Amino acid sequence: KGKGKGPKGKKISLKTAKNSIRISFDGGRRLDLSKMGITTFPKCILKLADVDELDLSRNMLKKIPNSIEKFQKLRWLDLHSNQLEELPKTVGTLQNLFYLNICNNKLTSKSLPEELNLLKNLRILNLGLNCLDSIPPSLGALKELKELGLFDNLLTAIPDSVKRLPKLKKLNTERNPFPESMNKEEYVDSIKRIESLYLVQEKDLCCSCLKTCQEERDKLNKFKNKMPCPSKKLSFPSLLTPNSTAMDNQEQWRIK
Repeated sequence: KGKGKGPKGKKISLKTAKNSIRISFDGGRRLDLSKMGITTFPKCILKLADVDELDLSRNMLKKIPNSIEKFQKLRWLDLHSNQLEELPKTVGTLQNLFYLNICNNKLTSKSLPEELNLLKNLRILNLGLNCLDSIPPSLGALKELKELGLFDNLLTAIPDSVKRLPKLKKLNTERNPFPESMNKEEYVDSIKRIESLYLVQEKDLCCSCLKTCQEERDKLNKFKNKMPCPSKKLSFPSLLTPNSTAMDNQEQWRIK
């Protein structure tokens, strides 16, 4: 008897897939095949390529085929907690995608397709819990990105092009082997953004506005005086860890 080739996994039929379609909170059609014991991408779901969301998380997938490009309406793709070692280049054709979760897989920096930088509408990208030792600077092209998870990888630096993304609000880089000699601010941006800034002279302000500005300035000065010494270790309690632990309710991490 020959050695086994590993678990065959559950075979998904077209009927099963159709019965797994749900209506999401915003009225979109979501194909939920999470926690199904799937080991290979079910080809039958290509007949359902008009769905808005696709959830294949918490399975045993090692590969996503190039045919993922047929899901052109896809806005939300969840592949977290599989055994993926690479992503197809065709993922870059999913121009409507705003959410991509590939956390908790076996991806390396070399297996990340350069075409990820083509996802111009991407808002949330989770690359945590993989084997990444570097982040391609080309991800700086994702100008709409608001949340980026890079936690639990092998990173020693974050490209400036990524740290300076104009709309980035949440950046999680926890538990990476950054050099101890580096100050945390050198590789993590505080991600404080100012939407609009108006400069006027004091003489152009009414008494009420001038008083308000002076009070805010005094508060800021007091805050600066209370700031900890740079030598102290800084913490970022407000930075969340999306999907660092597989959660049953994935709605918590989706854009409302």
